[in-house]
Amino acid sequence: MKHTEKIQIKYFSDKIERLRYIDGKSDWIDLRAAEDVVLKAGEYKLIPLGIAMKLPKGYEAHVVPRSSTFKNFGVIQTNHYGVIDESYCGDNDQWFVPVMAMRDTEIHVNDRICQFRIMEHQPVIEFEETDQLDGTDRGGFGSTGKA
Repeated sequence: MKHTEKIQIKYFSDKIERLRYIDGKSDWIDLRAAEDVVLKAGEYKLIPLGIAMKLPKGYEAHVVPRSSTFKNFGVIQTNHYGVIDESYCGDNDQWFVPVMAMRDTEIHVNDRICQFRIMEHQPVIEFEETDQLDGTDRGGFGSTGKA
């Protein structure tokens, strides 16, 4: 059974749906645009997501595009993978997603444009140098062939 954490969340807009798990089954939670955005191809924008959170100590949020974000809106997340750490938890620390439009597009309030999950911080790691690894050699990067 998974451990439950209570997380304080502040909504900056009453026009977006409240957060919930995707289909009630996934570990990912959709994030929605908190304002209407019109972009021309090549334009960049920080899109407000209408929320701020106080994450538990030792945790961070990972924000990524949804699988349909590019198809539906023609935008890419410019940092490709956003990390929000536990220190970004003030009353005005609204979450944003940085996007670049690859075509002219419109994003409306409440459109699902990205998703997140909350993860524990990486454990402390100590690197041990070696001249040889004892795992099975798969042939190097890109060696598994074509589809």
